[in-house]
Parts: sequence; structure tokens; C-alpha cells
Amino acid sequence: MIKTDPPAGIPAASPSALTRRGLFTLAGASAALAAAPLAARSFGSGFTHGVASGEPGQNSVLLWTRYVGEQSTDLAWQVSESEDFSAPVAEGSVNASDSRDWCTKGIASGLQPGRWYFYRFIAPDGTSSPVGRTRTLPEAGIQKFRLAVFSCSNFGFGWFNAYGHAAEANDADLAVHLGDYIYEYGAGTYPDPAQTSGERVLAPANEIVTLTDYRLRYATYRADPDLQRLHQVLPMIAVWDDHESANDSWKGGAENHQPDTEGEWEVRKAIAKRVYREWMPVSDEPYAAYQVGDLATLFRLDTRLEGREEQFSLEKLLAGKRDPEAVMAALTAFRDGDWADPERQLLGKAQDNWLAGGLAASTASGTHWQVLVQQVLIGNLKTPRALTQQIGDGLPDYIRDRLMAAAAASAAGLPSNMDAWDGYPAARDRVFAAALNADANLLVLAGDTHNAWAFDLAHDGAKVGVELGVSSVSSPGFETYLGFLPPETLAGALVAENEQLVWADTAQRGYMMVELTPTRAVTEYRFSAGIKQRSTKLAGTKRITTEKGSGVLSV
Repeated sequence: MIKTDPPAGIPAASPSALTRRGLFTLAGASAALAAAPLAARSFGSGFTHGVASGEPGQNSVLLWTRYVGEQSTDLAWQVSESEDFSAPVAEGSVNASDSRDWCTKGIASGLQPGRWYFYRFIAPDGTSSPVGRTRTLPEAGIQKFRLAVFSCSNFGFGWFNAYGHAAEANDADLAVHLGDYIYEYGAGTYPDPAQTSGERVLAPANEIVTLTDYRLRYATYRADPDLQRLHQVLPMIAVWDDHESANDSWKGGAENHQPDTEGEWEVRKAIAKRVYREWMPVSDEPYAAYQVGDLATLFRLDTRLEGREEQFSLEKLLAGKRDPEAVMAALTAFRDGDWADPERQLLGKAQDNWLAGGLAASTASGTHWQVLVQQVLIGNLKTPRALTQQIGDGLPDYIRDRLMAAAAASAAGLPSNMDAWDGYPAARDRVFAAALNADANLLVLAGDTHNAWAFDLAHDGAKVGVELGVSSVSSPGFETYLGFLPPETLAGALVAENEQLVWADTAQRGYMMVELTPTRAVTEYRFSAGIKQRSTKLAGTKRITTEKGSGVLSV
């Protein structure tokens, strides 16, 4: 389908004085930090943003907090099976300093598999962080494990009610975030002023480019009470997508990065990675695997910055072409040429090989499910050509142009979202071939689109597995951009046009609860009643099941 993010060329808010050329180097970042008001960069003193945990293993877990002091400060941490910490089972110390924006992490090891634990940090003056709860991954024999899956949380559009509901429901073993945890745009850009929730004041007001900018944006997001609570009660496995750096990013650049005014992409990318790793309960590994007993192997992938080549653009391909024959000729040549390039990379060769080996090792060990924890849709998705007959007046030109280009692509047998796996068919084929060679029970999790999807996946006529695409926490979907169509009409047209697509919801925000058992995976889509008011009320749910080994979904 067409993209739901704003197009190139929408102006950002006025840049701050900190985004001058001299501050676009890591060496100059300290000057930018010093120029930021103390209150803005600290959000107070002491434990400012609660606690978080992540990177769970059978015997270890990563612990995170932020402690702002007058100088570098050593903090003690404790892990206990009881909330009163009467008998800690693991202890250690970490240092919080301004060099990492006062964020600090420690690894608690020597823990027991499949256990819930409480943890806390203690400052030298005896003050304590909020008490967090975390869980280690289980060993063999577990019969059920539940993942709360999230994506695309834009602060300005509204409240993070999906996070609040998941924390309140208290029925997950692990949180999984598939990216777009923050957005880089300046205030008034995405959302625009008419869409902005008045209670959600974004900081900094400019598009984030410098080290200070990224840090302040994370501090603003992490001050959200529902996000803090989610991190407090569940360990998280997280992957970045594009907006943690810049829209439609790839290894060598991004649509929303202008080198002439925003400096070198490699510097901005390095800053984005650095701050993400400061503020998130994650390791520094670009990709990793997590073993949930003999129930599942979770493969955390980087489809964004590690190996991705630049996206193709249908708009650029068709620029200036109005004659239908010229349009079809250009699309056909593209389909049979650049788009089908067998060497085209999304993961990169090293990650390709790592994943193929991991899939084979997982199935050889008797693990029931092989789960891809990644960012973008892997199922094939074309735009329904019939939609062009329903375009009325009043659509923004960029939406109209995108829709017409996408419909023409469908007529040529091409997908429309070149930022997804659809733009990298050879890379997708390699993953599918590796899954088939490993005899994997493949379950793919995806975010990015702001809408909910369910695909049966196939490769050369063979069933490969299934994909579950999660709707966004707060970012708008097609109900905003294609509002001239009733949601049920759009979803029906999409399912009818796309053989692999078995269900879609293009109008609601929320999250997924994925329950894995040795014989089946059951996904419950949980849709928030709204995002303009803070609430944990649901508008409804949708359950979808797949039996182990079937490669098909039951809706």
C-alpha cells in the first residue's frame, strides 16, 4: 500500500540554534549538550525516568535506570524474588554520569530460568529507584509464553494507551517493540498542528539532529507515564526502525536527512545509535537471538541500518510520465531489472548467513517456533487497482500521486511499498529459502505500517509460515490518509487483491498479544478505544490462530 508517513518536501519546524554545522560531529556534541538548559536535559535530579529491563536470557537480564546527580555517581542495584528485598539473589554496582546522559545499565546474572524477579537501584544517599519487575527466559518444557507486541508510538498524536492497557492487563511474559519508538520530526510537522494533541508538548521543538536533540526527545518520550509503567513491569526486546534515526533510513542515508544543512549522515546515524543504546534496555549487538526454552527462538533482526541498500521510489521512476504506455513500459522494465536484482540486500550478507544458520540450529534442537522480531512487512502487498475509481476531490496531491503510482504498479505486478521487504524481493527469497531448508515453523512479527495485517507466506508454491503485522500505538493509519473509503471497504479490497493477505484492519490503534504453545500460536489484536484521552479502555479485539506446521492462519 501507499506510505502513511509524510512525503519528502513537507517543511520541518524552524531549526534550533544548536543545529548549526559546527555541532554535527561527535566531537562537537559536548558543546551542544552544554548549550542546552539544565532542566531540559535532566528532567529533574535523582531517578528521573523510572527503571527498565531487557535482553533476557535463561540466567541473566539487563537492568536500566537514569540518575541525574551533580557529578558522576555510583549506584548499587539489587535483584530479589520478593518485593521487600529481604534476601537479594544478585547485586552489583553501576555508574551514572553525564557522558551517557545519566543513563546506566547493569547485567544481573546467576538467576534461575523462567522466574519473575524484582529489582531496584540505590543511590549513595539511600534513596531508591522505583521497584521494577522482570523475568528470565525459561528452559525446556514450558507450555505457554506470551509476547506483548508494539510499534509506532508518535508522542504528538496522542496518549500511549496501548502501553497502559498492556501494563494493566498484566498477562504478558515479555514486551517486544518493533521500532518507531520515537519520531524525529519537529513540532508541527508530523503531526501537523491540526492533528496535535494539546496535552502532548514535544521537546525539542525542532527536528532532532544533534546529540542533545536525540537525548531530549528520548527524555520526553520516556517521561510518558504509561511507557514508564510498561518498562517497569515487563522486560523488553526492542529493535529500531527508521524514525529512531530519520524517516526511510538505510545504511547510507535517509529520505529525511539533508547533508547540506544537517551534516554527514554517518555522524547523525552514529548519534542516533548511541542515544538509543543509552536510553533503551538493549545491548549493543545489531542483531541477536533469544531462546524461550524449547518453545521458540526469537531472532531480533536489523532491517534498517545494518545492510539495507537504498529504497527504490515509484514516484521518481514515474516522474514526468503521463502517457499510460510510457508508465507501463517504465514499470515493466523496472520489474524485470533493478527490482529483481538477485544481489540486492536488506539484511546484508553477514546477517543473512547468521539468520540462515540460526534457523537451522533452532529446528535441529527441536525448538517448536522460529520467530522473526523485525520491523517491516515481509508479505506481498499490492494496492487494489479499483481504489483509483473512488478518488474524489479534496485529497492532498501527494496522496493522490502516490495512490495513482501504486495502482499502476499493481497493474504491472509490482508492490507499492518499496521500504518494506516488497522492495527487496531477492532478500526476501533468501530468508524464505533458508526457512524452508531448515524446515522452520516461521512466524514473522512486523510493525512500521500503523495498520494491522495477517499473511500466509509462500515461496515458489511452498508454504513458508505466517506473518502478523501490528497496528500502531498512536501513529495514524490509512483511516487518516484514505478517509474517503470506509475502513471495511478498504480492508476488503486489500484482501481481495492480495493472495497472501487473509485479514487486515486499517483504522485502529493498539497492540498484539501473541501466545505461543507447542502446538499453536494465538494472536489477539487489542484495539484502543482512542488516543486523544488517556484511557486503557479497548474498542475490541480480534483473535487469529495458526497451528504448528500448517503455515496458514485461521481468522
